[in-house]
Amino acid sequence: MDTITTASVPKLRLGVRLTFDHVRGVHVLLFPEGVLVPNSTATAVLELCDGTTSVSGIVTLLSSRYQGVQESDVLAVLTRFGQRRVIEWT
Repeated sequence: MDTITTASVPKLRLGVRLTFDHVRGVHVLLFPEGVLVPNSTATAVLELCDGTTSVSGIVTLLSSRYQGVQESDVLAVLTRFGQRRVIEWT
């Protein structure tokens, strides 16, 4: 996908899994090429990448939980993970 909009719907790619590492006490993103340790903001976004919730829906859900959620920040997080090829768009 070239342009990500608020109507875009992200999901984790096949073979990618977000899980909690109990030994380290952090969330990790497992994928065939390696492991990423996302920060808490990225984790909150990735948990909502279910293939049915649009970017605008993710922003709305995060805004109900946290103060100061910016659409541009969510788009930036999703763009970075898209570039890393751990999410795709439906």
